Amino acid sequence: MKTRCPWPADNPLMLAYHDTEWGVPLHDEQKLFEFLVLEGMQAGLSWSTILNKRENFRKAFDRFDPARIARYRQTKIDKLLQDAGIIRNRLKIEATVTNARAFLQVQREFGSFDKYIWQFTNGRMIVNRWKTIREIPPLSPEAETMSHDLKQRGFKFVGPTICYAHMQATGMVNDHLISCFRYKQVQKMQ
Repeated sequence: MKTRCPWPADNPLMLAYHDTEWGVPLHDEQKLFEFLVLEGMQAGLSWSTILNKRENFRKAFDRFDPARIARYRQTKIDKLLQDAGIIRNRLKIEATVTNARAFLQVQREFGSFDKYIWQFTNGRMIVNRWKTIREIPPLSPEAETMSHDLKQRGFKFVGPTICYAHMQATGMVNDHLISCFRYKQVQKMQ
């Protein structure tokens, strides 16, 4: 039996996410945008709620294609607000459109969102050595800097806690507990 972080509990979706995605260094533009959207959607909700709706989000938001989402107009937003398969929060849906436009601007300015976002950790994974889940902080100085910069560029729902969750999800930080079987695995992926 594998020792893993306790937060997935016995939820099959959470276990699969923990074991295959969480903490893996991510450099794919569309996936980086997907996690930015999903982390923003999670604000005030559980991650399991978001994972349960992930496929619905992918369908509703054109597989997280920022170029398509950036072109959404009010009629599309109104349609999304009627979609029971996603989080029907007007501010979060509108933020997704705003963030898609800002994401494209960052790509134009930096050549890629990947190059931009990884600058906050100097292009390397921050490797922590947590023994218990209580030690894991809700944010970091890097997440605060990232949040401030994203907000300056017009992004919404990108507070420091959301940015830290994004960093954890995309492998910018390794917050697997040192006792977790994934701790050393993801560390080797950087």
